Amino acid sequence: MKWNKRFEYPTSTRSLVSGSRHYDVGQEKLPSVTTILSATQSEEKKASLERWKQTVGTEQATRIKDQAAARGTTMHSILEDYINGSNRVDLTENGILATSMAQQIIEKGLSNVDEVWGSEITVYYPGLYAGATDLVGLYKKSESIMDFKQSNKPKRREWIEDYKLQLAGYALAHNEVYGTNIQSGVVLMCTKDNYFQEFVFEGTEFRQAKFDWLRRVDQYYNQKQG
Repeated sequence: MKWNKRFEYPTSTRSLVSGSRHYDVGQEKLPSVTTILSATQSEEKKASLERWKQTVGTEQATRIKDQAAARGTTMHSILEDYINGSNRVDLTENGILATSMAQQIIEKGLSNVDEVWGSEITVYYPGLYAGATDLVGLYKKSESIMDFKQSNKPKRREWIEDYKLQLAGYALAHNEVYGTNIQSGVVLMCTKDNYFQEFVFEGTEFRQAKFDWLRRVDQYYNQKQG
């Protein structure tokens, strides 16, 4: 995996504004991509999440979410260290599982990364939003934004619409600030049972995702003004 530090990425700090994550970039305090997606979630999706909570019970739902979050955080740290040329050893139960998942992504996903421009970087669209993407560079020779995801079970493409919009937002921001031409978003996912999935969004689908994302941004700011 070859590094090419083409760009100077900004430093940023995260803060909560009315309970929602924001990034302090330069003199701006910008809502995060995930904050915007959460605030503009459809009623259908909200209802679906509520039905799931009722089915498994509130306490169990919280436990499942917390375990997944801890596993995902550890897996991300292992992958970030690998990309930066070091190895993280975590012999806790959570760490052993996360390491095994990360290894699947390394072998089946990161093997397709031709060039790394930045890892765990802040990207922002001036005046609108900011976020942190796991990886940016060349994936299968295409300029791409990449994110790592963990999951409890395999996902269908139509279930990860928010992931696609997230990548579209990052790509738009990167293109705006750095003059790149990122037309591809990649999700590298592994389940806790070590099942790897690659989702590549490109062409017409990714262009449409950018329009859909900008509509969500517009909806977010309209809601705030209302």
